[in-house]
Amino acid sequence: MASEARRENISWVRGFRRAGAIPAVGFSLVALLLVWLGINLVQTPSDFASVALEGLTLGLVYGLIALGYSLVYGILELINFAHGDVFMLGSWISLSVAAHKIGLTSSTSGFKVVWGLALTLLAAMAFCGILNVTIERLAYRPRRNAPRLAPLITAIGMSFILQDVGLNRLGPAPVSVPNILPPGAVFSIGGNEYRWSSLIVALTTFPILFLLIWLVQRTRQGKAMRATAQDQEAAAMMGINVNRTISFTFLIAGALAGVAGLLYALYSTNIRYDQGFQLGLIAFTAAVLGGIGNLPGAVLGAILIGLIQQFNEGLSWHAPSSQWTQSIVFAILILILVFRPEGLLGERTPEGG
Repeated sequence: MASEARRENISWVRGFRRAGAIPAVGFSLVALLLVWLGINLVQTPSDFASVALEGLTLGLVYGLIALGYSLVYGILELINFAHGDVFMLGSWISLSVAAHKIGLTSSTSGFKVVWGLALTLLAAMAFCGILNVTIERLAYRPRRNAPRLAPLITAIGMSFILQDVGLNRLGPAPVSVPNILPPGAVFSIGGNEYRWSSLIVALTTFPILFLLIWLVQRTRQGKAMRATAQDQEAAAMMGINVNRTISFTFLIAGALAGVAGLLYALYSTNIRYDQGFQLGLIAFTAAVLGGIGNLPGAVLGAILIGLIQQFNEGLSWHAPSSQWTQSIVFAILILILVFRPEGLLGERTPEGG
């Protein structure tokens, strides 16, 4: 009975697609969205530009987290739900190193801020990278050949374990992060300031994306990653160390989570033990929207999600309440999974059945 119902649902969706209803509905929604954005742009251009820049910045933070999801999924087809909590611990270790060990504060001199942040970045990347590799070795590798549900449940369990670690280290209340970046704004738009923390996010994310694409597409290790993603057994027969390649992938994904953890702490100036759960789900939504497993798609989806969130919360003309932001984001996830599961830039695969 369940299989018959599933076949009927698949047939209904396929018939809906063939009827051309999905493109029509999609174009209508996009047109309404563009009209709404256009009216807001005409009425308050400076506010619109400021909100767009903040949405871009927030989207780039999501993008760094989404890249980690895409890397791991591209190799193992595993949704590593613990990745968001690794990002949270990246924020914690960044706070510990920058504020408690190095002693960076708002009055710290510029030179000390530069080398202090560089040292903090390296510490966060190393900590999160090693943590992610350890998780893969102890929790995921023994279940690699198990039914797909087992690694998924394991990932959720690891997420709760790391969240409890964060609760123990940070406590239940938000923890303030010292504002150690230069005071003042980089520039202003109609009285709205564009902060140094936002600029640093942009200056960090785009080079990392290009470096990651180069690593995957051009290097020997990247070729091993792509071969392992296509067929692990064939890759092993060709002399590729599959376990080492997967561990390297988790190392890179963890390092990206460390970068995101530091940038988010600087951008938001406060961190929470449960930030990884919420932001991790949003970043996962962004990865699905762009095409999970596709690196530029992950960043594109993250930027779109960041813009949607900031437009909803920051525009003044007939914007939904900020309480609806998460509902809008996860509604997008549901629609993408139902009607375009490969995402915006993902490759379409033949449907079975």
